[in-house]
Amino acid sequence: MTDPSLNTHEREIDMNVRKTAALFAALALSITGLAGCNRDGGSGGDGDQTVHLLLSTLSNPFFVQLRDGAQAEADELGVTLEILDAQDDPVTQTNQLNDALSTGADAVIVNPVDSDAAVTGVTGLIDADVPVVAVDRGVTGVDVTSFVSSDNVQGGQLAAEALAEAMGESGGAIVLQGIPGSSASRERGEGFSEGISQFPDINVAGMQTANFDRAEGLNVATNLLQANPNLTGIFAENDEMALGAVEALGSRAGEDVFVVGFDGTEDGLAAVSDGTMVATIAQQPEELGRLAVQQANTALEGGETEAEVPVEVVAVTHENVADFQ
Repeated sequence: MTDPSLNTHEREIDMNVRKTAALFAALALSITGLAGCNRDGGSGGDGDQTVHLLLSTLSNPFFVQLRDGAQAEADELGVTLEILDAQDDPVTQTNQLNDALSTGADAVIVNPVDSDAAVTGVTGLIDADVPVVAVDRGVTGVDVTSFVSSDNVQGGQLAAEALAEAMGESGGAIVLQGIPGSSASRERGEGFSEGISQFPDINVAGMQTANFDRAEGLNVATNLLQANPNLTGIFAENDEMALGAVEALGSRAGEDVFVVGFDGTEDGLAAVSDGTMVATIAQQPEELGRLAVQQANTALEGGETEAEVPVEVVAVTHENVADFQ
């Protein structure tokens, strides 16, 4: 009620203030209602849905290709894709997962830096009924909406077979491991160990992490080569580390020491073509990204998602590399 002690001009100002306040209150209620409808019953593909794509890093060409595949599919479906780079920092990625929840992302696609460290953030999203799709790397012990990945165990086995053949099934080898805690590193290592155990005359002389990084691959390979001067094989759990090893070997690469990588990146395929790498296990990063967005959109539309979506891998050698370039 307007204070009767106010003069006419003051009463008009008071009434205008009250009307403005009422208008803002009504607007706030309207926005809140719309947000609730969007989270609970919105349909994907209408341009109003926002999916956050949280990548471990964009300094690795593999994840650039994955991003491009995801963006192409999002454009096709009319989904807004917010892309964030964790720069291989699990703390940064945890903050990004928490931000996705607080800012109202409709769905999240996560490529974990660390499969263990991502658990808390992903669990918070799932508890809030936000669909979460894991891509390339899983989230330890969490049943996400969908997990889109290559068969890394099979890929590790294929890498072991290719390396053993190049080494004549005997000699010493080393392994350059990826980021500790990542499912990709763990599974590729598991597959390689299983595969190489079938060749009793090959001795794995050392394993050391190089964090999926080319510069670290160079440094770690240099140190392991100095400690094991007679080895003839190197398996790197991604192409970036493999290329670092090739650099460390110099003219010995492909002649005295044989290197096998993993991912099938453009640089990795070029190294196979010129003979400095004997093989790479080719994934399909664009397909991984495309299928991840597809699964997220299916969840937003209320459709039935697939718990696991496998993407084929293949050993690429000098004989078939032209098919992949």
